[in-house]
Amino acid sequence: MTTGWTAIRDQRGPGGPREAAVAAWRDDRIGTRHLPDPQSPPAELTAFFASLSPRQRDRLATEHPLVVGNLDGAPVTLRYRANRLALRAALDAEQRRVDDRRLSPDGHREAVRRTHRFASLMRADRQILAFDPSGNGRVAEVFGDLDRAQRVSVIVPGVDTNLLTFQRSARKYTAPVGMAESLYAAERAAAPATRTAVIAWADYTAPVGVGMDAAIGRRAETGAARLVSLTGALPGHSRVALFCHSYGSVVCGVAARRLPPRVADLAVAGSPGMRAASAAGLGTRARVWAMRDADDWIAEVPYLEVGGLGHGADPVAPEFGARLLSAAGAVGHAGYFEPGTESLRNFAEIGVGSYRSVRCAGTGDACRGGISGATAL
Repeated sequence: MTTGWTAIRDQRGPGGPREAAVAAWRDDRIGTRHLPDPQSPPAELTAFFASLSPRQRDRLATEHPLVVGNLDGAPVTLRYRANRLALRAALDAEQRRVDDRRLSPDGHREAVRRTHRFASLMRADRQILAFDPSGNGRVAEVFGDLDRAQRVSVIVPGVDTNLLTFQRSARKYTAPVGMAESLYAAERAAAPATRTAVIAWADYTAPVGVGMDAAIGRRAETGAARLVSLTGALPGHSRVALFCHSYGSVVCGVAARRLPPRVADLAVAGSPGMRAASAAGLGTRARVWAMRDADDWIAEVPYLEVGGLGHGADPVAPEFGARLLSAAGAVGHAGYFEPGTESLRNFAEIGVGSYRSVRCAGTGDACRGGISGATAL
């Protein structure tokens, strides 16, 4: 049944606020110059912004915050500023909706929750790299100094990820923000002298629940394109590691062969498959790591792909060829980023490049084979 919230939200116009913002961007100019297509490759967008004066960049961020804040290739600090403005506008709109008597009780509760989320994201200490309030919403947040980082970790979450589930108070480390905070702290503890940054990346439309959407690759295909764009647009020359949980590992698997060379590591936890028969079949030069806790229910999912259903081979099966990591201490499907777990410790060591310090699944050191020494930078 369509809730009052949905009925009124759909009245905002075709495509929602993002599409309206893009239309206004396409109509604008810098002098006599057309603004670039928002879908342009990140390198082209980087060159465009480099050609502008500070005043011109600020003008675009102020007048088109919902576009600039989501442009892979725009300066990071400019995106932070634009997204703060976009959040302010979204919060104002949501507060008006809270007062709309046409909303159903469920719609009203959801509108209230969205106002709380937007207000939280606007805190002065938060660095919002992407924000789109359309539909269930998309968002990404940075922990650390992305411009100066030597090592960047990107957390790619799974099903039921959206604006309202981006952060949780209860079961904090099962949501992208908690995962990123936990990993960032663990990386700093593992290598205090290494400049690190972690991105909580919920900037794709994830499946809702474990139904048909989660069993096919449609959401993963669109998410993979966004992930490739993100990794291709990161500033500087940092090495990048992807940490992909649950359906997020499907996204990473689909993206793998298109990832830029700076992506050195691809680590999956609780994976239902990566849309490949083997690690070699992913077509990436990145090291492929995999872990699964003994009581993770995902082990019961059939690892196959038939007629578009399912996501292929089990990444922790020895024949898949991933480097198998210990997940000791991680309880259940969502416990891999809990502080004190061996899963988090392993992720942190990979994130800072201390490969010789990871702990392999089972006995022995097979997962460290072929890696010589620590490569923290």
